[in-house]
Amino acid sequence: MHSFVALLADNGWGHMGDWGGGWMWVWGTLMMVGFVVVIVWLVRAAMSSAGWAQREPTAKAREILGERYAKGELSTEEYRERISELR
Repeated sequence: MHSFVALLADNGWGHMGDWGGGWMWVWGTLMMVGFVVVIVWLVRAAMSSAGWAQREPTAKAREILGERYAKGELSTEEYRERISELR
């Protein structure tokens, strides 16, 4: 009787309804690649919007000189001299 019930329960579709056979690994791989692409895109978008994008090497120095000049710590002559040295 037990083998008869097992025979009736087996409809020939296999363990996972024929999903686990050949194509499941393809979908899993595509989902993982898609997930990585989305994460990389989000990180790059966040970095560029936060000002972490590639800047020229002297940009920070120019910014500091501009702030010091605005505060009056540097004269016009000193400011121009130091800016010209950065070029």
